[in-house]
Amino acid sequence: MTTASIAGSSGASSPARPGLPLSGLLALSTAAFTAVVTELLPAGLLPRMAPDLGVSEARVGFLVTGYAVASFLAAIPLTAALRGLPRRPVLIGVLLGFAAANTVTALSSSYGLTFSARLVAGAMGGTLWAMLVGYAARMVPAERRGRAIAIVLAGITLALSLGLPAGTALADALGWRAAFAAPAVLAVLLVVWIRRRVPGFAGEAPGERVPLLRVAALPGIGTVLSVTLTLLVGHQVMYTYVAPFAEHAGFGRTGLVLLVFGAATVVGIWVTGVLVDRHLRRTLLAALALLATAMLALGAYAGHAAVLLVAVALWGVAFGGAPTLIQTALVDASGAANADMATSLQTTVYNAGIAAGSLTGGLALESSGAAALPWTTLLLVAVTFATVAAGRRRAFPARRTTE
Repeated sequence: MTTASIAGSSGASSPARPGLPLSGLLALSTAAFTAVVTELLPAGLLPRMAPDLGVSEARVGFLVTGYAVASFLAAIPLTAALRGLPRRPVLIGVLLGFAAANTVTALSSSYGLTFSARLVAGAMGGTLWAMLVGYAARMVPAERRGRAIAIVLAGITLALSLGLPAGTALADALGWRAAFAAPAVLAVLLVVWIRRRVPGFAGEAPGERVPLLRVAALPGIGTVLSVTLTLLVGHQVMYTYVAPFAEHAGFGRTGLVLLVFGAATVVGIWVTGVLVDRHLRRTLLAALALLATAMLALGAYAGHAAVLLVAVALWGVAFGGAPTLIQTALVDASGAANADMATSLQTTVYNAGIAAGSLTGGLALESSGAAALPWTTLLLVAVTFATVAAGRRRAFPARRTTE
């Protein structure tokens, strides 16, 4: 399918609305799955990796930190440098980069070499996240954009709920090196899938490239980015320190809490996929209201186990669909042509929010104890809700415009 045919298929003149290109969207979703597994896998394998690499478990933990920092630093410059190239070869190159980095990690006995491979993987991750949403948006008519993005981002949830536990189980059975070899093989197989099922798109011609600062200044972009930041900070305040909060509440089974949260995010993604294209603004406001209700319940009644688990489930449902809603709003504001650069900004803000949320939660925990965590999150969710409510004209309009 050519770029011209994509443009032609996005109009309303077709007598029958075409179905979603599920195979191609699922390939992109699998790419998201691969990136998340690659990023977080070392966190579950610290005791196994440390002896083989001759370092402490804390230094193995830095393999996750290094990935995140490289992703943060690479997203904008690499996206800008590659924006003129055809999109499918860039996507394939990123996946081969993941395959190479995971292969080196699986074979290396040197911490320095392993850390370098993780930096490469992080740079690939920053580039991938800047591409995926824009790619999905160009594969479907604008009025079906939200559902396509929901399918792609579902790979994140599957990685967290299935991929990482499967990687840990594989490490138990065959060793930690096999756990890194698996996503390397998956990335190579994914290249074949993408070549067959994902359409190619041209890069941006030199005269058509909107400078980064002009993309950032487009109406609505700043509001969507600020919503991304405050929501991620608020979420990470609780999520990073869910274990000490569960202990504070007298519920020591943190694994069960995380399982409930993960299962609920799947529900949130499904509900969002159904509603996003018709009711983006209302769905996001409802999700934020639900999240605020969950934090209020956790702050006031977490000592009751049933209330704790129900509130965590509501939190998962509310947060599960939030990335889809926010990224769809971002692409609506930027237009599909500027989606990669806009998403590179959001990738940077997203990582900044994760870091700031972890820091904020740590400060709240040290200064006021675990009881302060849900109230801190509630304040940030309230700010996010007010920002969305105020963004009615540009960032989160009552009625979405389609290209």
